[in-house]
Amino acid sequence: MYGSCTFLLKKIDQTRSVPLDVTNLTNDTEFIGGWPSFSTELFEYPDKTLRLLEYTLHETFKFESKIKVRILNHQPVIPLANLKVNYFGKLVTIKGTVIRVGSVGLICTSMAFECSSCHNLQAVIQPQGVFTAPTTCQSCHGGSKFEPLQSSPFTNTTDWQVAKIQEIQSQSLSGTIPRSVEIELQGDLVGTACPGDVLSVTGIVQVRGESKGGEDGKRAARLLQLYIEAVSIHSHRNLSNPTLSFTLKDYYAIQEIHGSDDVFRLLVHSLCPTIFGHEAVKAGLILGLIGGTEHDNGPRSNPHVLVVGDPGLGKSQLLQAAAHAAPRGVYVCGASASAGGLTVALGREAGGDFALEAGALVLADKGVCCIDELDKMSSHHSSLLEAMEQRRVSVAKGGVVCSLAARATVLAAANPAAGSYNRSKTVAENLKLNSALLSRFDLVFILLDQPDEKMDAMLSEHVLALHTGQKGKQSTKISNLNASISTSQTANEISLSQRLRLKPGEVIDHLPLVLLRKYIAYARRYVHPKISTEAANALQNFYLELRHNHQGGSHDGTPITTRQLEACIRLTQARARVDLREEATVNDANDVISLLKHSLIDTFSDEFGNIQLSRSINGSGVSSRNKLKKFLDALTRRSHQLGKDIFTRQEMVQIHKAAGVAGDPYDLIEAMHIHSYLLLKGANTYQLIAL
Repeated sequence: MYGSCTFLLKKIDQTRSVPLDVTNLTNDTEFIGGWPSFSTELFEYPDKTLRLLEYTLHETFKFESKIKVRILNHQPVIPLANLKVNYFGKLVTIKGTVIRVGSVGLICTSMAFECSSCHNLQAVIQPQGVFTAPTTCQSCHGGSKFEPLQSSPFTNTTDWQVAKIQEIQSQSLSGTIPRSVEIELQGDLVGTACPGDVLSVTGIVQVRGESKGGEDGKRAARLLQLYIEAVSIHSHRNLSNPTLSFTLKDYYAIQEIHGSDDVFRLLVHSLCPTIFGHEAVKAGLILGLIGGTEHDNGPRSNPHVLVVGDPGLGKSQLLQAAAHAAPRGVYVCGASASAGGLTVALGREAGGDFALEAGALVLADKGVCCIDELDKMSSHHSSLLEAMEQRRVSVAKGGVVCSLAARATVLAAANPAAGSYNRSKTVAENLKLNSALLSRFDLVFILLDQPDEKMDAMLSEHVLALHTGQKGKQSTKISNLNASISTSQTANEISLSQRLRLKPGEVIDHLPLVLLRKYIAYARRYVHPKISTEAANALQNFYLELRHNHQGGSHDGTPITTRQLEACIRLTQARARVDLREEATVNDANDVISLLKHSLIDTFSDEFGNIQLSRSINGSGVSSRNKLKKFLDALTRRSHQLGKDIFTRQEMVQIHKAAGVAGDPYDLIEAMHIHSYLLLKGANTYQLIAL
């Protein structure tokens, strides 16, 4: 006991800080009896109260240096939207996400000055680091000129850093700019904040003046900005869902959901109930929201899902519903997102130093990042590669080299480049996406808008029922909507589809969004299933079957790699998490296999509905592969003849015509560019790299 106390005192003396739990003090009857107004004074006069506590600790334990008190478990937690000027000078606790971290500097807390007349030394406290010189000499009472002594032992400096935190997205009002506030870190608190972290900050609300023009600083005196001088910081970095806490009522509700006959079916229909049908897509999104079991230094546990389809089928609504259902979700539109806005940006502060600014993937760390219009951000696809597989984003700019955690599940939606999906082309050709990016998605679903009089009548009936308040009244026609809306159902996965589909006349009681989010958060935090032997055998057989079928039918490379096997494992663990089980059974594996077959059939079906496993998700369609090879051979021969490898688009069109290759030359040029046979060198100029 004595040794542990000695070690604790040495640690406090080294860090120059001591944690102090307010709850223990307020529950101590002897302490409150001697200081009954402690809680009130801590809130109203925190600076004075903290100095009294620090003085008491220093006198009791005789520390060699000044000790800072770090207040813990201070309540209540104030929303950032309520942080106004009435809290100035008071101790508050806020919670938010770090969006910007500045560089570490030094701030002077006290400065020694030498009188130019009598050479007497005196130390002056520098409030908030603002240079403050003495007015008169305390020795001769006549000196008015002083020389600051930076090397004096009476001059004290400490580490200093500024970070900015933003209110948690689930707590911000829809349609408003999220509130943010700067926090000032000193001493041992410096370096505790990283972009993307969720922090609970206890500190004193202060104000600082901003100089934005005007003469003699007159305008600057009227511009004040609130900031928080941090007293203590608690990081929720190791929690999978740091933004949610559970009450006893929540645990009872989760237990009630767990007791349902089919929890997976209930969650699927509770996700975006306004979009009827698409159960397989919703099932994939639910598994993406829950994710697999986290392993230290192991493969990623978060599955990525891509939804491709014609416009107007509800892809954006599904993504928004997934972002709202996630315990920590970020929704961005690819049409307006930049590479720095997705990953991390390096900006400059007012003093010229660099500051890290977190992007969407960093802000969604251990959560979900929903990216809509993925096809509109073709110039920024490379920034997603590292984050989706390595779960980190790196930055190397201006002499700053670092990497930040981005352990986020990516749920994305994309529209075909031509406006409608062409079954004769592969997914890569329809979207014009990088093949490396497409291979990182565990599930790829294709939604097609196929005109059908019966289906259109059922869908319109459902939409009208939503607007007339008849959500619970569903006709027999609507209950059979899924049978006709899916274009890729097979007998191999009919069991999962039938189980998820609503029966004729059935009405399901959807979970409220708040309860759905709590259930997902509970499964992510407390359930960590392992794969059983039977489930592992089923997944292995499925993987080997896919490898065998594909290798036997194509020489164009295989899309079935160990990455797909890892995807099977992740999704099977997520399926077990849905039922809050610690072991993934063979039934979980069969459900995942059925879902993967649905995704693979969507990917490998041609325009006639035939399944062609020789079609690569990243390659060319079977019908166009021979055309592309013939055109590539003609370009290679022409390159050898002319002794050059750079051609204009018009020159390649002429080569295409002279070689007698069928098909549109511009489509073939674009396909060769996508597959890296051609490198774009300038306006309508390409370099042939497949020599």
